[in-house]
Amino acid sequence: MSERGPATAPSKDSSTTNPSPLTTPPLTAARRTGLLVTFILGGLTALPPLSMDMYLPALPAVTAALNSPAATIQLTLTACLAGMALGQLVIGPMSDKWGRRRPLLIGMVVYVLATATCAFAPSAELLIGFRLLQGLAGAAAIVIARAVVRDLYDGVEMARFFSTLMLISGVAPIIAPLIGGQVLRFADWRGVFVVLTVVGTALTFLVWRRLGETLPPERRQTGGVGAALLTMRGLFADRVFAGYTLAGGFSFAALFAYISASPFVVQEIYGASPQTFSLLFGVNSIGLIAVGQINGKLLVGRVSMDKVLAYGLAVITAASVALLLMTAGVFGEVGLFAICAGLFVLMSAMGLVLPNTNAQALMRAPHAAGSASALLGTSSFLVGAIASPLVGIAGEDTAIPMALVQTTCSLLAILCFTALCRPWRPTTPHPTRP
Repeated sequence: MSERGPATAPSKDSSTTNPSPLTTPPLTAARRTGLLVTFILGGLTALPPLSMDMYLPALPAVTAALNSPAATIQLTLTACLAGMALGQLVIGPMSDKWGRRRPLLIGMVVYVLATATCAFAPSAELLIGFRLLQGLAGAAAIVIARAVVRDLYDGVEMARFFSTLMLISGVAPIIAPLIGGQVLRFADWRGVFVVLTVVGTALTFLVWRRLGETLPPERRQTGGVGAALLTMRGLFADRVFAGYTLAGGFSFAALFAYISASPFVVQEIYGASPQTFSLLFGVNSIGLIAVGQINGKLLVGRVSMDKVLAYGLAVITAASVALLLMTAGVFGEVGLFAICAGLFVLMSAMGLVLPNTNAQALMRAPHAAGSASALLGTSSFLVGAIASPLVGIAGEDTAIPMALVQTTCSLLAILCFTALCRPWRPTTPHPTRP
């Protein structure tokens, strides 16, 4: 298998000795600037965790400042996540039709404006609305970044590249809460959105100046909204694609249950400071990055991706059950260390799950990477958006809902993987057109 795979192969109308002038320039540029493109794509995939995690240490402060209950303030996370989910459904097919660059730049500009507006929100209701807009626009970053990877890579190389992106984008969950915690030492929660605005502006400039087009005109989709919906229906009708997509989506929901609930669990229940919470969150993120690199550097190409994925799902489920038993008092009073150990194992195992579900699903859709990326992202963010308010449904004094949501989502991920992907059976390739 070649490193670039079918995504970069000449079209049927091209000659290998005389490649099409439409395909050669962007692909040659992508190869010349491979390292830079990698860092840009890592920055784009880091934007969602930056938007979420930098804000996490401020959640209790926002609750007090806007005089709203915790469940309402958690909806600011849900709104951003739901926006990212719905935005991907629109932007993904747009990038298949118009190319990757134009929709990405438009989305980034709107993201910067929406983030700046969040800093001036006078009420929880308006903040929720602004965060929804921020998510809708920010969806362009993650959905098009995945589509660009599919344009450039295939097979094992794609899984390895996703693990490399996890190394770059995984820094965001480490530094974002740390930055957020430090911002709160010198400013109120609104300062967090000021910093995010600066980050978004810098990334937008870098994309404008350095990220070229990776989808040449002759490989773009034709038709309007109806054709895009037909393409998505064809993708989700593929049982194996649906299995990997749903397994990744429910796994992400278990992760997001942790992201949404941990500020209250660590700070309100166990009395840790925002800085301590940020440090613990960073340690967990290091676990995810380390396991992701083990996946990309040592396991992919040597062990079946399905076997690695099955192991990762089993570890996530075991960690979730352990957390549920601990928070329910089965082992008596447990301290912060025990809870954080369970969360560390759960988050680290995501390094085995998320890169491989993305790669396996996208390999089924070389003809419509934008639409496939949209379905991958939408399923993850929508299920995560549903999980977010559920973790706070019993109030701020118990962590049981968090662990229960994580356990349920982990079991559903295993069910989707085994029932739909059927990894013990050989799979047939998806047709080149839905």
